[in-house]
Amino acid sequence: MLRARNQIVTSDAERYLLVYMISVLVVISAVVFIFFVVFQKRKNQLLIDKVKQKQQFEEELVKTQQEIQEETLKHLGRELHDNVGQMLVLATMQMNAAASVVKDEAKSKVENAASALKDSLEEVRALSKSLNSDVIFNLGFDATVKNEVARLNKSGLIATRLSITGEKVDFENKKDEIILFRILQEFFSNTLKYAQAETIVVSLNYESQFLNIKVEDNGSGFDIENAEKGSGLINMEKRAELLNAKFQLESQLKQGTILNLKYPYREI
Repeated sequence: MLRARNQIVTSDAERYLLVYMISVLVVISAVVFIFFVVFQKRKNQLLIDKVKQKQQFEEELVKTQQEIQEETLKHLGRELHDNVGQMLVLATMQMNAAASVVKDEAKSKVENAASALKDSLEEVRALSKSLNSDVIFNLGFDATVKNEVARLNKSGLIATRLSITGEKVDFENKKDEIILFRILQEFFSNTLKYAQAETIVVSLNYESQFLNIKVEDNGSGFDIENAEKGSGLINMEKRAELLNAKFQLESQLKQGTILNLKYPYREI
């Protein structure tokens, strides 16, 4: 009977010891699990912070590059208007004066030269406006695009059409107008350089929340998947990112290129 009682006591002690060991094991496992979760969460947060810092750095780098480019273009625009423009004005005046005194057989040639100088002067002035961001600020986005379309048509290099639909919205962030216009300029430039296109069609559609921009040429097109991204395409994409605009470029060989931009109106 005493032996049976001792066995009961022993079994109770073993049971308590087993429960104690299990409890300790559970606590240790819980601590390890919590530590692991906290560590992973901290690790993930560090990775997220690193990605955000990288994105912020890239955005600041792009903004700095854009500001430098804008200052350079503004300087070029002023130089064209103030210096080259004035020289052309003087040359036109002198050519007109010469046309009034030359003989009949040379007069037509002098008049043609004077007319060419006048056309060159108008082209220089139009180009200086498209380069100078201060002019874009004053004119506004629509007027600047209209001027650029008129300049392209007058150049005789390509036929360009513009359509504007919807109720016009004035941008609160005026800098966005410049960035959007530079994207269009880049597309125009690439079309003239590489596409061998005959026409460009520009559509501006103002909606309540977005400005939808579509630019299309009928040029040779290219294979987007296999094409090497040059500075022009990269610049367009980076500028669109600065505006939080949806950027889509579509192109096929011998079927032209289409640019779609969906710009959300932003407050300052």
